[in-house]
This record gives sequence, C-alpha cells and structure tokens, in this order.
Amino acid sequence: MLTVEADLYQSRVSLFEDQKMVEVEVENHCERSLVGNVYKGRVNRVLPGIQAAFVDVGLERDAFLFVDDAPAPAGVGDVAAAGIGDVLKGNQEIIVQVTKEPLPNKGARVTSHPSLAGRYLVLLPGGEHIGLSRRLEEESERARLEALAEELRPSGSGLIVRTQAADSDRADLEADLAELEDRWQRIEAAASAGRPPCLLHGELDLVQRSARDLLSEEIDEVWVDSEATFERVSEIVRRVELQLLDRVKVDRSESGIARFGVEKEIDAALQSRVWLRSGGYLVINPTEALVAIDVNTGRFVGKTTLEETVLKTNLEAVGEIVRQIRLRDLGGIVVIDLIDMEKSSHRQEVFAALEKELERDRAKTKVLEISEIGLVQMTRKRSRSNLRGALTRPCPHCRGGGVIRSVAAVCIDLHREAVRRSTAAGAELVLRVNPEIASALRGSERALVEDLEGRLEARVTIEGIESLHHEHFQIRVV
Repeated sequence: MLTVEADLYQSRVSLFEDQKMVEVEVENHCERSLVGNVYKGRVNRVLPGIQAAFVDVGLERDAFLFVDDAPAPAGVGDVAAAGIGDVLKGNQEIIVQVTKEPLPNKGARVTSHPSLAGRYLVLLPGGEHIGLSRRLEEESERARLEALAEELRPSGSGLIVRTQAADSDRADLEADLAELEDRWQRIEAAASAGRPPCLLHGELDLVQRSARDLLSEEIDEVWVDSEATFERVSEIVRRVELQLLDRVKVDRSESGIARFGVEKEIDAALQSRVWLRSGGYLVINPTEALVAIDVNTGRFVGKTTLEETVLKTNLEAVGEIVRQIRLRDLGGIVVIDLIDMEKSSHRQEVFAALEKELERDRAKTKVLEISEIGLVQMTRKRSRSNLRGALTRPCPHCRGGGVIRSVAAVCIDLHREAVRRSTAAGAELVLRVNPEIASALRGSERALVEDLEGRLEARVTIEGIESLHHEHFQIRVV
C-alpha cells in the first residue's frame, strides 16, 4: 500500500508492506530534489590530484564530477586511465546530470552520462549496453525482455529494462521509449540554445515520481489525502498503467491519512532507540563516517538457554534493522553489532535472514558475512537526502555533536577567564550567561563566584541572557 500526502509546502509518500511502514520520502517544495536534473554547465577547475573536476551548474556550490563520470573524447578508450586532465579543460561546456544531492559541505555529484527514466525503460543517451533490473528474477522473462530491448535499442543509446516491465508487451515498451527519445531531443535542443550554467530538464516531483516508479501489481491500494493530489497521481497512472487507476483512492475518513500512523512512524524513525517486540532494542547512530547499529537484549530474558535467547533476539533484530534502514533511508557504510553468537550455525541462520530481508530493499546493497565477534558490514547506495536530513537540522547547542559541556565545566571556564581578565582590585564584574548557567552560579556553583569576589576584591553581578548559547558567556569589567 502507498499513502500520498501533498499540500502547498510539503509532499510525503509512504510505502507499507505487511501493514508496516517500510519507506517514506519527504520533499519540501522550497527544497526540491535535484537528483535527475540535467544541466548545461561549465568546468571551473580540473584537479588531476583527485581525478575530478568542479562544474558550475548554477547551484550554490560547484558540482563534483569524478573521472569515471567524465565524457570520453574521440580516440580515448578508458577515461580513468587517460586522466581527468586529458578529457576535461577549464571553461569547457558540458551537459551533466545530478546523481547525488549536495550536502552541507559538498556540492552535488554529477555525471556526463545522463539517464532518463520512464515507466518500463531507462534511456542511456550515448551508451550501448542493455541492462535489466536485478529484481527481474524469472529467467524466461529476463530473456524475453532482453531480446525486446535489443530490438528496440536506438542507435547510439543504451537501455535498462526496469522492474515494472515484467509481463509488459512490445507496444508498452515502444511507447515508453518514444517518450524518452522525445525528452532527450528536447534536452539537446535546450542545450544548443542555452548558455551555461542553465537547467535543461527537471525531474518529476515526488508525487509524480512515486506514481511512476512505485505503483505496480504488488501495490493493492494508493490512498491520497485530497482531490487535488488524486488528480495529480491519476494523471501519471492514466499514462503509465491505466488498469491500476481503480486502486487510487481519496481517503475521506474522519482521520484521513493519519489513521495509517505515518506521523507516529516518522517521529519514531528520528529517535536513536528502537524497541523490539521481545523486549530487546536497537540503538541507531548515524555519524559522518558510517551508520552504527547496536543490538541489545534489553528486557528480554528468554525461556531456555542464553544461546537461544541471543539467537531469537538477533533474528528479530535483523528484520527490524532492514526496515529501519529503508525507513530512514540510511546509506554509505553500515556496521551492525549483533549480540555475540558462539555457534556458527546460529550466525549462518541470522545472516540468511538478513539477506532475505534485504531482497525487498530497492536500493543497491552489498553485505559481508557475520564476523566471529558478531559484526556485519554492509554498504547501501543512496542518492537523495534521507529522512533525518529532510526533517532535522544540527542542534545549535551541540552543533551536531550530540553533547554539550556540562554546567560545572562552563562555570569553571567562566571563573578562569574572569580571573585572567580582571587585574584591578575593586572592579565590578558583570557576568552575562545562559539562564541555566546563571542559576548554577547562584546555587550549586556559588563557591566560584565567592572565590572571584574574594580574590579580586570585586562585586560580581550575574545576568541571565536567554539568547546566549549554553557554552558562551560575556564578561564585562566595570
């Protein structure tokens, strides 16, 4: 089941499997996703030392282009072997497509090998190969679709057959391909007329993209929150999968979309601790380098042996871990710290359960077997801002570090700085601090103030200022 919500400010699409929410994507309309956008840009800098280039595409930061994503001039076979300086020059004009959203300290990642997604096919202008979705599992269907793609592939372009193409006929693929070729021709025409940096093609918004990519025979219902959203979704469904139109419904119940618990699941997905039904729990800690997930037995004590308790907790945990990875859209390196299992057969059973759960994930993953100390290392590809990035910002107090200095530590720093600044006896000190620090200086840390008054022969006045950061203070010597 899908739920689709959209208003003037934000769109939200949630995917449910077995009555559990497993994926959610949020798009603020003032911060539309850039992934899939095609730009005509200009190369600003070529950096042979890291085999990359910075490209101005008109965004706040220059986009980042790796050598593997650079265009290959005539006569150059292996771009990576040739080097970035041999294929790109400063001030060169180039058509690129965004493959990864910009981060606070990094520009968007781009490629000069664009791909245009339709309902059944992905067109690769300038490519040659035929690819098939890994989720197309039946060998006879894969062979049929690959043969069709070989027949339909335009000269000078490659094709990828998408999961939704299963059981589709030649006419469906031909219509989809015709639309993609027309889209690429419009991009080429805009590139010929436009001066860099400029946008040549904008990807569909979240609501339309989800209707195109997610709606399939596996989705039994699509609940939308308004007539306006219904029309937008239906427009795409009529074009790509008319027979599924009756599955799109407006939720007119008293509670509306809220009855599916989307808000509650999102709130829970922003927390670090996730409880398991058995009484165990997960601790999920995203960092700049990787995502660490720790499994604990918590309140679960089992009914037989310790090994059976650990096995049951780990088996329950891997299912919830994969759901949380998909729900939070965690990417990059993920390290899972399972509870140690002494028996290799138990480790194999848990690993098999983990692999089975990951088969449902649409993102590309690579996972290594469980180590003897219970660690699982995996990577997961992600291109868009995840749930945490879309809905939160770094704390202004801890600046994203997760901790701030204790009240006692700040008071001691303040005492040390006041002693350093005050040289004239009899001066008055005005200490302007956060209200929490002011309260401590008048109470539990009053001894520091008394020491200042005695040591400096000065009167100390404390002012609590709401706007001051917890760790910041101002000292005025009168």
